[in-house]
Amino acid sequence: MIKAAPFLPWSSLAPARGVAVPRSPVSLSSRVGLVLLAVLLAALAAGTAWWVGETRRAIKEEVNAASQVAQQWVVVLVSETLRDSDEGQVRLMEHLRAVGRLRANRLEVVGADGRLLHVSPESTYKAGRFAPVWFSDWVEPTLQVRRFDAGDRTILLRPDASRSVLDAWDDLRAGLSTLLLVLIAGVAASRWAVRRALAPLAEIDRALARGTEGRFDQRLPNYRVAELDRVASTFNRLAAALEQSRDLNLRLEEDQAFAGAVQARLEEERRLIAHELHDELGQGITAVRAISGAILQRSADQPQIHGSAQAILAMTSQMQDGVRAILQRLRPTIGEGGGLDRAVTEYCRLWSEIHPSIAIECAVCGSVATSGRLGITVLRLLQESLTNVARHAGATRVDVRVAMRGSELELDVCDNGCGLAPQAEEGFGLRGMRERVAELRGEFRIETAPAGGLHIAVRLPVLLDHEENEHGCHA
Repeated sequence: MIKAAPFLPWSSLAPARGVAVPRSPVSLSSRVGLVLLAVLLAALAAGTAWWVGETRRAIKEEVNAASQVAQQWVVVLVSETLRDSDEGQVRLMEHLRAVGRLRANRLEVVGADGRLLHVSPESTYKAGRFAPVWFSDWVEPTLQVRRFDAGDRTILLRPDASRSVLDAWDDLRAGLSTLLLVLIAGVAASRWAVRRALAPLAEIDRALARGTEGRFDQRLPNYRVAELDRVASTFNRLAAALEQSRDLNLRLEEDQAFAGAVQARLEEERRLIAHELHDELGQGITAVRAISGAILQRSADQPQIHGSAQAILAMTSQMQDGVRAILQRLRPTIGEGGGLDRAVTEYCRLWSEIHPSIAIECAVCGSVATSGRLGITVLRLLQESLTNVARHAGATRVDVRVAMRGSELELDVCDNGCGLAPQAEEGFGLRGMRERVAELRGEFRIETAPAGGLHIAVRLPVLLDHEENEHGCHA
């Protein structure tokens, strides 16, 4: 069974008060058409005002000219009537009836008692037709009625502009019809011209749409319109620059992918070498230590053998320390009991033992929790930085700082050595450090300290598994 929909009042269909209703945009061709229409209407209003003034003046001149002729004739007729007191009045009426209607004037004869004795007949020109009252009020001028005393009778000469006004009305209708046709043709022609002129915008829009999809292969032609040609030229330059930038980004992504693969391969090789050192060399050194220990216990009465066993034992102890340091460099123990902070601290301790002449200050701020790749990268950057300090800086002190700041991991290595010459080219180590940082979309800076030495600053983005780290520094 179909249920009837509930009745909704019109107020519920109307937009809520205070809610902006989106308005559909008006096209440029429509705006141009509206502007053109407004200009035409303004010109029409101004032309109409001028035409009304000129028509009123022309009608007034025409009627006044006809009235002057009629007045002269009436003056002559009245003078003759007054000279002949016996037959003058009779001849006056005969003359008036014979003349009929005077052009653009109405002739009336009024007796001494106010009775209308004679009225000239209506004009046969466009008989029965009159212009609209509102139009007559616009163009009909104010005309003066002339009175002539003919003895016991009065002749009234009333100017009549109705025929002239009717002619003006007919002319206006014919002119408006022609003007309307011209306007329709002009608007149609202007809309066609505007659409033709704006037609290239559709092609420009399609080219921009392709650009939003990452395709910059389309180029705009020359439209032979100054404004559109400037837009097309700018778009072509922009598309070329974006296409080149896209190609560079693609090559950069390929290079970064290749570098990442190489780095992964290097890490795998480091892991394998570390395993080999631990399993083969480490086991061999342990065996040698065990043998030398056994010899040491059994050669107490043989000084030469006992001394040699002691030397072997000391040498194997140094070899174990060296292998342990190499293993730490090849395969840092991140995540095995403490994370990156412990690995950094341990490496700085081992480095200070190898380079006792350089004082090192290591500070790790907070519990630095990172992924394995990021931690390995930080340790490799630290190793390369401290290696450069030991080889090239000639420094007596180096400060290492690792900290979490927001969503970034910061590594700063500062020394008081000779620094980097202004025109010196970066070596393979520094270039490798830049590439490592670029792979993780980080920031790498080399700065010369005001008091001398070098400052390497690394900022790497980090995605934390928890909301916030504790921020406290420990050395």
